Amino acid sequence: MPKITEILFDCDNTLVLSEELAFEACAELANTILESKDISDRYTGPQLLVDFVGQNFRGMMVSLQKKYDFTLPEDDFEKYVKQEEDKVIAKLLEKAEPCVGASEEVQKLYDAKKYGLAVVSSSALRRVQASIRKVDQEKFFPKDHIFSAATSLPKPTSKPDPAIYLHACKVIGVEPEECVAVEDSKSGALSAIRAGIHVIGYVGSYHGDEMQAQMTNTLKELGAKTVMTEWTEFPKCLEEIENS
Repeated sequence: MPKITEILFDCDNTLVLSEELAFEACAELANTILESKDISDRYTGPQLLVDFVGQNFRGMMVSLQKKYDFTLPEDDFEKYVKQEEDKVIAKLLEKAEPCVGASEEVQKLYDAKKYGLAVVSSSALRRVQASIRKVDQEKFFPKDHIFSAATSLPKPTSKPDPAIYLHACKVIGVEPEECVAVEDSKSGALSAIRAGIHVIGYVGSYHGDEMQAQMTNTLKELGAKTVMTEWTEFPKCLEEIENS
């Protein structure tokens, strides 16, 4: 097995507790869109989180259009994407906190200088930057090693499409098999696995033992090499992959 040289981190609910805040804002906008189409269903933030965790707003809107059989004109679609980005960033700058133990483990990796470090997210680049800046993690990552499936690619996409991971590897200058990705969601894990990257699952942001156990099984079934409940387990999980 090639030597691991790069650690790639998902952002939302992996590095930063941001998904619930983001989906509050997304729900408000999704309901506005549904109302404009005379569709009576309404979403709460938690309901959206269950249905679309790991997807960015673009991916979510594509799924909603498919589910409810309507089409947004391109100009309206882009208008809503920008509105969502602004709403979410405002919430994150006010309330975002790091995932428990994440900053401490990334600090250790940063200090050791054994691996390159990068962020690979589905979310818009401005949102990712705002999140890691708010929780003082921005210092760990080179500015050009923060990647967004919504912003960094010629054609915006969302995980589970592997495009953003493949793009990140190309820009950084590493092969996928040299990398380990840390992911909390099904779509995120699939994105990395489809790119040929080793995955450590993280379920510490899910509420309750039952949900954490369920997600642990899901991520392992998808192909995650190992799964951690707490960030303190990260060194052991990484060692497990490197010794496999």
